Amino acid sequence: MRRTSARFTLAGIVAFATAVSLTVGAAGSGTAAETSDQHTLAVGSPTGFGAATTGGAGGTTINVYNASEFTSAVQRSGAKEVRVNGTINLSSMVKVSANTTILGVGSSARINGSGINISRVNNVIVQNLTFSNSDDDGINVEYATNVWIDHNSFTNPNDGALDIKRASDRITVSWNRSYDVDKNMLLGHSDSNSSEDSGKLRVTYHHNWFDGTNQRNPRVRFGNPVHVYNNYFDSVGSYGVASTENAGVLVEGNYFENTDDPFHLGEGSSDDGSLVARNNHFVNSGSGETGGSVASIPYGYSLDSASGVKSSVTARAGAGRI
Repeated sequence: MRRTSARFTLAGIVAFATAVSLTVGAAGSGTAAETSDQHTLAVGSPTGFGAATTGGAGGTTINVYNASEFTSAVQRSGAKEVRVNGTINLSSMVKVSANTTILGVGSSARINGSGINISRVNNVIVQNLTFSNSDDDGINVEYATNVWIDHNSFTNPNDGALDIKRASDRITVSWNRSYDVDKNMLLGHSDSNSSEDSGKLRVTYHHNWFDGTNQRNPRVRFGNPVHVYNNYFDSVGSYGVASTENAGVLVEGNYFENTDDPFHLGEGSSDDGSLVARNNHFVNSGSGETGGSVASIPYGYSLDSASGVKSSVTARAGAGRI
C-alpha cells in the first residue's frame, strides 16, 4: 500500500550505590553541596533491544531546577543521574552526554519549549518526564546505542515526539504516552540512508499509549527486526505502524481501538518493507496489511494477552505513573 499521510492540528536498573549526591541550589542559586548518599537510580530495568542500558548507575546524583543547571548537568562527563525538579524551560535542543540517567522527580517534572539530543553517545536513560511544546523534537536519538526511553509523556512537539535515526541501535521505548502529536515516533529518517542504517535501528516498542496520535507509531525504515508489542493504539488518525525500505516489523499483541489503518506496507514515496502481525486485538478498527518476513526476535520477553493491554497501559503509561 502506498499512501501519503494527512496532517492534523491539534525508567534503567534498580541499583543501590553509595555515591556523591550533588544538589544544585534548590532555589536555582547555582551553589552545590556534596554529601555521601545511598540512593535508588531509575526504576525498573529495560527489556528488549535496550536491555543492556544502565545509564548513570553508580554515579553522581545531581538535582536540577532550571535550564542552566539542567544543561550543565546532562553535558557533564562521567556516570550520573540528573534529577529534574519541576519545569525546565528550554530555548533550544540540549545535547546529553554518555552514561546518563535523566529522571523526573514526582509527577510534575517537565521539559518544556524544546527537547533533548541523544547524539553520538552510548548508555542513556530518560524516565518519568513530560516533554511539552518543543520547537523541534521532544527527544532526538542519532548515532546512539543502548538507550532506554521509559514512562514519559509527549505532547505538542513542533516535529516528532521521539525520533530515532542515523545508525542508532539497541533501544527500548516503553510505557510512554503521546497525545496531541501528529508525527509521533519516526525510526529512520531517509530512504537514502541505507548504508548507515541497514543492520541497525533495532528498537523495541512496548506498552506505549498512542493516544489520538496521527501517524508514525512508528514509521520504520531499514530496521529488522523492530518489535512493536503490547501497545495501545487509541483513535489513531492516519495510520499506526508503517514498514518501509526493507524494514522488518513484528506487530504483536497490541490493542487497536478506533483505528482505521492499524498497520501497512510502504508510506508516501517510500518502498514497502515487511510486516508480520500476530495475536493483536481490534475494536472498531481495520485489519491492517502484512507481507514478507521478519528476522527472529533475539531476546526473551513475556507477552501480555492483547485484550488486557488497554487497561494495563492506560493505568501505567506516561510520566508520573511509575
